[in-house]
Amino acid sequence: MTLRPAVSATEISEDVLGHLYRTQRLSLVRLAFLLVGDQATAEDVVQDAFTAVCRRWRTLDDSTNALPYIRRAVVNRARSVLRRRRVADAFRPERQHHAESAEETVLLAVEHRTLLAALRQMAPRQREVLVLRYWAGLSEAEIAETMGISRGAVKSMAHRSIAALRKRLED
Repeated sequence: MTLRPAVSATEISEDVLGHLYRTQRLSLVRLAFLLVGDQATAEDVVQDAFTAVCRRWRTLDDSTNALPYIRRAVVNRARSVLRRRRVADAFRPERQHHAESAEETVLLAVEHRTLLAALRQMAPRQREVLVLRYWAGLSEAEIAETMGISRGAVKSMAHRSIAALRKRLED
């Protein structure tokens, strides 16, 4: 008979969070990138979301709720970043043109840049629904939970968002 050392709740939470970070970080950074438009900010948004989960780990009823919680935190933090940008842009004397870095230019094909430009021109909620549905691969129920709206609102918003995106791409 072998005796096992006692495992604390902290060690379990670190193991679960570590696994979540290793397996979900890239998809969450992609999600944040599509919402905020630049890699560095997207990585910061995801890091902040994981930090929030670490701080509130004991308040989660079940560790299976961690991924939806992190996903919602990413969307909410992306919204905050976009709000701060709008406020800063309102007080900026003249608009500065964002020059893409060499990495961004090489990594994104022309089609992707066109699609991303069309997404950036959409209303934030429409963009969120499309990104969560088609890039993050979430179900309508998961999107509703993430955005804090009903499933019916997700369906109608997705339909309107696709129509708006199609129109922007045609123009």
